[in-house]
Amino acid sequence: GYIRREQSIPYIMGANITTLADTLVAAMITGNAVAVQIVLAEAIGVSIVSLLLLWEGLVRIGDVRPFVLRAPSRIVRHLWEFRGDFAAAAWVTLQHAVIGSAIGLGVALLLGALMAASSFVEQATGPVLTLLQVTPFVAYIASVVLWLGSGTAPALFVVALVCVPGFAFATNDGMRSADPDTRELLASVDASWWEVLWRLRLPSALPSIFTAMRYNVGLALIAAYLVEGGNFATEGLGAIGVRAAAFGGNGADALWAAILAMALLGTVWLVAISVTRSEEHTSELQ
Repeated sequence: GYIRREQSIPYIMGANITTLADTLVAAMITGNAVAVQIVLAEAIGVSIVSLLLLWEGLVRIGDVRPFVLRAPSRIVRHLWEFRGDFAAAAWVTLQHAVIGSAIGLGVALLLGALMAASSFVEQATGPVLTLLQVTPFVAYIASVVLWLGSGTAPALFVVALVCVPGFAFATNDGMRSADPDTRELLASVDASWWEVLWRLRLPSALPSIFTAMRYNVGLALIAAYLVEGGNFATEGLGAIGVRAAAFGGNGADALWAAILAMALLGTVWLVAISVTRSEEHTSELQ
């Protein structure tokens, strides 16, 4: 007999008669968004598992030096064995990254609003922001630590500093892309600068800000990790990484466990941003 188009994907997947690529094409042709997401999730899962198996085999068969590369099973085992220490350190690193990026976002919103409102401000601040963006922040971490001392302050400062340019450019571009007709309407009713900013420009900039936020996740975590490792403190994943590196091969498990913890932090943060953006987009449509 015949099956309906919306039933074709479950039939194909249930019968297990095709590849993931074929199923993905079928899902796209039929316009089944849920099926596309399911197939993509399966493909990503298969790719990750395959990569981990290849990694495990390469380390065990190739007799790779411990400090160069550790088997995934050993990394996970070490992370689980010292889960309390790594959880506490990850919480410190996450605080540095999130609070620092929030400070950077606040500064960038102000700069972006001024840049969008004035071409002179944009031309004056644009080169400075570009210089900050292209300068490797690892080069001035030591100077910041000598200036602010050890502890939380240098971590927050560096994280905020590296996040400002991306947020500022995204805010400026988003605010300038506000609907011209809506701007004319607000101008016709003598809306104040603050009302235009709050009701039109800031909502128009949200998509760009969320995009910059995804980009800044990696920068914030890297900056927090490096500052923690170089500010003479004993807290955070960066401090664990530095101590592990000092022990050479004997600290390989701890070093790679810290790297895995950083990857998990970044993944959780990105998922949280995606969920927030999805909910915000849903509320806009309602």
